Amino acid sequence: MIQRFANPGKFLALANTLLPWLWGATCAGFVLGLYLALVTSPADYQQGETVRIMYVHVPAAWMALMVYTIMAAASAIAIIFRHPLADVAAKTAAPIGAAFCFLALVTGSLWGKPMWGAWWVWDARLTSMFVLFLLYLGYMAVWQAIDDPHRAATIARIVALAGFVNVPIVKFSVDWWNSLHQPASVFRMGGPTIDPAMLAPLLVMGLAYFLLFLALHLTAMRAEIAARRIRALKLAEIGRR
Repeated sequence: MIQRFANPGKFLALANTLLPWLWGATCAGFVLGLYLALVTSPADYQQGETVRIMYVHVPAAWMALMVYTIMAAASAIAIIFRHPLADVAAKTAAPIGAAFCFLALVTGSLWGKPMWGAWWVWDARLTSMFVLFLLYLGYMAVWQAIDDPHRAATIARIVALAGFVNVPIVKFSVDWWNSLHQPASVFRMGGPTIDPAMLAPLLVMGLAYFLLFLALHLTAMRAEIAARRIRALKLAEIGRR
């Protein structure tokens, strides 16, 4: 299946077919998710209305971890299988993942102020999430700093794979160290512990975020392929002179 769309032309044809449907599904997902989160879901008996920040914060944190995992997997595929679109997938995912990570940090700070009395503490979860944001920035900096695309791709793969060690640290930091964050309440061995009235809008918002990522990622990959084609044509033109 992976090799089937190794040809950029086939991938672009698939992307062009999927993108209108993805954007439509993304809009529908956010409309439904925000309605459930802001209208039908109850306020928390302790946190009050501030609990609604959860519906923006938690899916953003999920996606920050997922996107970096996708980058690491794509980098591994580029090394092992030399898939021509693997580096494109990893490179274009990074800015989207960084945006999700930044959103998670900002909304977490907004949520933390009324709950903990501070905008920021060097909590294990917060610190490891901040490190993840720095890894995103470092990965993008490699592509920007190195002009040779082949050398940039090689170093970027190493950065993505080495940085992946931080993903399980973020995920399990609340279990391994004392943390102000509550333990996992959705994805856990014994099943979700969150109230169904809050779980439903949270999952819908999570799906909407995922669809948004897919739409943005396919759009960014399409643009990157076009940019690489233009660069190849320019180099070929220079070579003929």
